[in-house]
Amino acid sequence: MRHLELFSGIGGFRRAMDLVGQDCNCLITSVGFSEIDAKATATYQANYNTINEVQIGDIVAFTSDEERIIALPDFSLLSGGFPCQTFSSMGEQAGFNEDRGQMFFRIMDIVNVKHPQYILLENVKNLVRHDRGRTMARILAELERAGYIVRHDVFNTSDFGLPQTRNRTIIFARRQDDGNFEFSSDLVKHSFEEAKEQSCSLYFFNSTIDILSEQVSEKYYLSERIKPTILADGSAKFKANSEIDKLIARPLTASMHKMHRACQDNYYSDLFIRSKGEQRPSTWMSKEELATIPIRKLTPHEAFLLQGFPASFVDAARAAGVSDGALYKQAGNAVSVNVIYAVMYYLINNHIIDPE
Repeated sequence: MRHLELFSGIGGFRRAMDLVGQDCNCLITSVGFSEIDAKATATYQANYNTINEVQIGDIVAFTSDEERIIALPDFSLLSGGFPCQTFSSMGEQAGFNEDRGQMFFRIMDIVNVKHPQYILLENVKNLVRHDRGRTMARILAELERAGYIVRHDVFNTSDFGLPQTRNRTIIFARRQDDGNFEFSSDLVKHSFEEAKEQSCSLYFFNSTIDILSEQVSEKYYLSERIKPTILADGSAKFKANSEIDKLIARPLTASMHKMHRACQDNYYSDLFIRSKGEQRPSTWMSKEELATIPIRKLTPHEAFLLQGFPASFVDAARAAGVSDGALYKQAGNAVSVNVIYAVMYYLINNHIIDPE
């Protein structure tokens, strides 16, 4: 099966395709990818052999000329985690009215010319209810008009062997002439439990303790000056529970390197890490007392592991000149590899996708 990955970031879909193809004894090859961020492209190319693949780059410029789309190699599977900020509950929710919200239609530009057999897309949970459901209704209508049967559901990364609460909408579409099919998070979770009992190439972690290193550079530790701010439960205008040492991490964000409060990002005490999670000082210490002990943020290696990527991805990216700040952004923007693997495993093993 030939695969085109759009809005590829660091290749979460591709990583999942490589692993599920290996485990299901079927070859899933990449014909090309699109990514506008040069640093994400550097990480992608540092970890995958892309020499003979089409590098689309800016998808807006690429799809403005239909001849470029026609010239793409044929492929049967199109995937993409199209930009989500415009649909996120954390943003202004401008939806299709903002440039990034238009990226779904650039996907359709390619779909309407190349007519792939299968489409697999990912976006934020809020996509389902954005604009009172009208945004999702428009997406489904566009895909159905193009000749697809479409299913969607919300998937949580923590259900698939990665200790991170990350709810994302997954949309799967198959051409109408292939008939009806069932698709849901529950069905995929049940199938994933079977996959785990087989020879599965994924990383599995029960909690953040499984990915946290005891020895890391001092640069990842919070300074004495910043700790009170990070640990604070908000301000007069914004109140939240700033909790550290979580066994199941909060959702990684593209801006986690900017040092938000502990109600938004993930911070860990040395005491928690070195006790293998047995001691959580936040359960008996006040915020003032917590501010006196060593606390750090996630390292890029840990952030990548929480998304299902091997730590070697970070090493290869650093060798290509990618900075920590860019790596954090890439991890926060990535699709969770295990979720896409689980979806593909279910679709292949239930003969909804024919990988031949």
